[in-house]
Amino acid sequence: MAAAIYAAIGAMDKCGAIMKIILLMLSLLISPWGLADLVDTYSFSSPQRQQQAVALAKELRCPQCQNQNLLESTSPIAQDLRLEVYRLVEAGHSSQEIMTLMTQRYGDFILYQPPLRRATLVLWFGPGVLLICVLGGLVFKIRQRTALQPRGSR
Repeated sequence: MAAAIYAAIGAMDKCGAIMKIILLMLSLLISPWGLADLVDTYSFSSPQRQQQAVALAKELRCPQCQNQNLLESTSPIAQDLRLEVYRLVEAGHSSQEIMTLMTQRYGDFILYQPPLRRATLVLWFGPGVLLICVLGGLVFKIRQRTALQPRGSR
């Protein structure tokens, strides 16, 4: 039995049929992903509303994903939030109203650019202050070393 299978495979290999079968199997395996709709398609009443919804979906972070906005994320909550943004935009709400509503529900985490508040001062100014401190410490160390060296050894 095994000899017959090997003989059949050897015969098919000679005419290139194995490659055709492999390509057919791969195309059948991959074809469902080609049919999948990764991006939700909504019909907007105007192109301006569509642009508004896309801009909002780019500015809002997916609550479940790490560093993905609503437009990029495929999680179920991101799909729900995209639908909510669509409904709110179609209802005529402004971008600011929608951002306020989403912030009330999910907190500042949903915003890619959190507002400047006392609680977020470290986020906004922490890296700059840290950089200045490191550079200041480096300058201090260099000056301290040069001050300790005798004048003639330079």
